[in-house]
Amino acid sequence: MPTYSYKCPTCGHAFDIQQSFTDDSLTDCPNCGGALRKVFSAVGVTFNGSGFYRTDSRPGGAPKDAGTGSPAPAATPASAPAPAAASSSSTSTSSTPAKSTTSAS
Repeated sequence: MPTYSYKCPTCGHAFDIQQSFTDDSLTDCPNCGGALRKVFSAVGVTFNGSGFYRTDSRPGGAPKDAGTGSPAPAATPASAPAPAAASSSSTSTSSTPAKSTTSAS
């Protein structure tokens, strides 16, 4: 059942009450008998899935696979070592850079 907020502009009395959707709005202040006003406030809403973003229906917008609601997978960082080739060459397979063996004259 939803909770509604009311406030009396005459005496300033404010309160919340749970009412069904089919119940009539309250009109009389229980404090002073004056007219009541419903108080409306922002509601936190989260839209998940595709179709809720500005770029979903525009040409040149988000990629087709972006409609899953999850962020795109991160690209492999450039600093990650490439897989070592299986050969007998003198290339290093460690993740640390190889030291140069030539000296500058």
